[in-house]
Amino acid sequence: MAGIQVSDDAAQKIHGLLESENKPDHGLRLKVVGGGCSGLSYKIDLDMQRDGDKIFENEGAKVIVDRKSFLYLNGTELHWEDGLMESGFKLRNPNVKRACGCGASFTV
Repeated sequence: MAGIQVSDDAAQKIHGLLESENKPDHGLRLKVVGGGCSGLSYKIDLDMQRDGDKIFENEGAKVIVDRKSFLYLNGTELHWEDGLMESGFKLRNPNVKRACGCGASFTV
C-alpha cells in the first residue's frame, strides 16, 4: 500500500472540523516531529497546502503531509474512533517498530 489511506469516518470528521472552524480551504495536516520518550511523535492540525506537500483525499477531505513526514507515514491508515474512554484520530502506521507505553511517541 502506498500513500495514506483516509477512512470514511476520518473524512467525515475532517469535513466537520473544517466546517466548525470555518476553514473550507484547509485540510488536516499530519506531521512527524521529534520528541516523546520513543523519539518521534505525531502532530495533527488544520492547515493550508504548501509547495511540495503530498495530498491524500477521501470524499473531498484532504490530508496534507510534508515530504519529510511522508517518509515515516507512507502506508499509514487514518481512522476516526469514537469511544466512551477516548475519541480521536488514530494512525495505523506500518513503519512503527516500537511505541512508548502511552502510545504518544514511536520509533521507526
